[in-house]
Order: sequence, then structure tokens, then C-alpha cells
Amino acid sequence: MKPLTLALLCTGLTGLALAQTPPADGLVSPEVNADRTATFRVRAPKATEVSLYGDWMPVGKPQNMKKDADGVWSIKTEPLEPTGHLYWFNLDGLAIADPINPVMKLRQRTSASLVEIPTGTSALWDVRDVPHGSVVTDWQKSSVLNRTERVIVYLPPGYDKGNTRYPVLYLVHGSGDIQESWVQAGHANLILDNLIAEGKAKPMIVVMPAGHSVPFSAGRGGPVTNNDLFEQYLIKEVIPGVDAKYRTAPGAKNRALAGLSMGGGHTIQTGFSHPDMFSALGVFSSAPQGNTFETKYKSVLDDAKGFNSKVSTVWLAGGDIDPVYPRMKAFSELLEKSGIHAPLKTYKGAHTWPVWRYSLTDFAPIIFNGKK
Repeated sequence: MKPLTLALLCTGLTGLALAQTPPADGLVSPEVNADRTATFRVRAPKATEVSLYGDWMPVGKPQNMKKDADGVWSIKTEPLEPTGHLYWFNLDGLAIADPINPVMKLRQRTSASLVEIPTGTSALWDVRDVPHGSVVTDWQKSSVLNRTERVIVYLPPGYDKGNTRYPVLYLVHGSGDIQESWVQAGHANLILDNLIAEGKAKPMIVVMPAGHSVPFSAGRGGPVTNNDLFEQYLIKEVIPGVDAKYRTAPGAKNRALAGLSMGGGHTIQTGFSHPDMFSALGVFSSAPQGNTFETKYKSVLDDAKGFNSKVSTVWLAGGDIDPVYPRMKAFSELLEKSGIHAPLKTYKGAHTWPVWRYSLTDFAPIIFNGKK
């Protein structure tokens, strides 16, 4: 290739790279203040109405932003709970993530941005100077789902050294989320890193599979429900695949299942249908509707002693202003009345990630220890 041709090619590639990245903008968003308030900004000079919705707001009630002379819309919040919060903008009816905040939570629809409000002290979901595990992506051809699907796997610190076998927590996301959600928004890997470093949780593998076994766009119903298909997928393919590839400790005593919202529903159905497969179940912000559980799992309720001999821990958790909370309380009472110990941990909060970070932080230390 002639020097001039090569120079032109390099110039073209440089121009293409620059074209793929928006120009630098001195705008700051979010700006977190010392008093735990936050200021959000978005440059949209041609927009006529812009609002902000954050998970600290009442559902369906975004707050309008104000526009300045430069076309920048902004809003300052009240002090926020010191944890991670989801938020997004709505520009003339279009929901978008914050275009200048690279910290995002990907979702099935309308991905959102994340803002971290510091605690003043190091929280268990913060990055600390401790040994860190690794997060890897596995791809698996699934006959049950009729597609190739990814599974996110957390391997504890030190996994790559020695021949230790580890217990496994299967951790499922909620509706509209993706496999990475427990890492992106929940900071599950950091929570486990810090709990393990403090000696509060046993080193464990955490497996985060696809909760939308039926594609999100297809809904959850149909001839085979999302719950039914996930149960088959987890039992027939995910667990055997993980056991074959990773150094997992054998037996149900070294296997736990937990999930939030939709993932909590998966945990209820799969866990109570296969008590011989798991020693612990964690249900976060989820509960059966009506009397469906009493009907479907009558044999379990009638033989609580037999169930307890297999599953040592059933643990429920939710926010006190979550619309699901009354059903969670009723579910806990039903199980307790039957003889299955199922305490309900109550947090201040709604159907949001701050509650689920707390849930995992409190659940992980009690599994694989024979405690209830």
C-alpha cells in the first residue's frame, strides 16, 4: 500500500472513531452533594417538557425539571438514602438513560442510569480493598429454551488456586431485568467479596441465569408459563452444566436458590417443587397470589416435617411500602402455621434495588451454615 493511501485510510478510521463518540460536554450529571442530595442535568434545548423519575419517588409520579437559557434541564433532589438508585429522564414522552452518566443498568426495555449515594462509611456493596472474585459469562446451548443463552457466574476470591469445591447460590433477577442485573445494580459480586473478607459468609459460587425463559416480549403466559419453563431450564440444564464445569460442592446441602420479584416467584415454584435440590430458599419482594400455593403445594404443607428435613432455610424479605408486602406477610404466616419456619425480614423501602441489596447482604451469611 502506498504511503499516501495508508495515511488517508488512517485519517478515515480516526474520523470514524471520533464520529462514534459524542463531543466532550462539561455538563455534570449526576452531581452528588455532601448532604446526600443530588442534582441531575440533561442538555435538551429543543425539548418542551422534561422530567426525572427515580426509584425513591412514588410509582408513576416523576418530577418536572427546569430549563435554563442554555437548554439544560436540571433538578435537585431531597436527601436520598445512602445506597444505589435507578433513575431516568423523560423527554417529550421518550424515556432515556442519562446520556452523560456511563453507569447504567441494562434492562429488557428503556435501560436506566445509576447514582450511588455514599454512606459516609464503607457499605458492603461498595468497592473495598479486599480480595475480589471474578464475574464470568458462560454461553450454553439450551434445548429447553431452544436458544443459546448466557449465564453470569461469580467465582469467589481464590477460586483459580487450589482444588477447593464451593457451595452454589442460584440468584435470579426480576421482570424486565437481565442476567447481569444482580451485578450491575445489585453489586452482588461486591457484597460477596466483602462478606467473605469479613468472614460473615462462606466462599461460594453465585450463578445468575436468565429469568425470562419465555422471551420478555412474549409475556409470561402461553401453553408453557415462564415459571414452568424456568423450572425445567434450571433443573435440567443450568445446574448440571454448572456442576460439570465448575468445582461445586456436591449435594443439596451445598445448593441454594434465591430471587427478587419475578425471580422470587421462580424460587417459590422451583424450590418448593424440588426440595431435594436445595437447602435454602430466599424470596425477595415476591409471594404467591390468592390460594394458589395452598392448592399446588398442599402435600408440602401437610408434611412440614419432611420438607424441613430437606430445606433448612426459607427466608423472606421485602420493603414495608412495597405493594407486594401484604402478600409476603400472609405467605410467611401460612408457612409458619404449617410448621415451616419462614421469617419475614422487613426493610424500609419499596420494590427497588436498595431493598434487594439489603436482602442479599442478610441472606448470604445464613446459607450453607444450617441456620434458620
